Amino acid sequence: MMDARSLLDLFKDAYGEGRWWSSDPFCVMFQSVLVQNTSWSSVESVPVPCAHDVLSMSQEDLERIVRPCGFFHAKARTVRALAEWYASYGFDCEAVKAMPVRLLRKQLLSIRGIGPESADDILVYAFHKPLMIVDAYTRRLLERMGYVFTCDDGIRSWACASLGDDAEAYGHLHWYVLDHSISSCRKKPACVACPVSHSCLRKGL
Repeated sequence: MMDARSLLDLFKDAYGEGRWWSSDPFCVMFQSVLVQNTSWSSVESVPVPCAHDVLSMSQEDLERIVRPCGFFHAKARTVRALAEWYASYGFDCEAVKAMPVRLLRKQLLSIRGIGPESADDILVYAFHKPLMIVDAYTRRLLERMGYVFTCDDGIRSWACASLGDDAEAYGHLHWYVLDHSISSCRKKPACVACPVSHSCLRKGL
């Protein structure tokens, strides 16, 4: 079976250079909250405020901004909490990057509305921490390719074995899996021209 680096290379050959999120850390934080239970097109319709502005807004104004993405009461609360967390580091991206990933993940998960996937999105794309982002798409793709993992930590260990501390590789691989799962490896897969079909145990199912 392929390791994570080989899968990344295969996707790169098939789809071209990998995508990234944003170079603005707070944009990643903001959008990682808004995208929960909504479409990416809805997220892109919302202007991204800076963290300083979020902390100076009234709750009503913040809810008005995030309203197009639904669950606006909860999402506004989480966005504000993230801005407060970022403020505790002086809005300094490098200061966050200097902290151990385990500590940062624990801090993010303590924020109401931030689950494991959102926390890992933030760690990888905002602060370039080497971490495998595991979601339903990742689990489905790897299961169809014949991998057997008893938990998400198993997937992370599999990825780490070949990607090591290459944060960029983790980010690109996650985005490839996302795009591939939307275009081809759907709930009902569209296997024509699938670049990993030769490694798929459930081709056409």
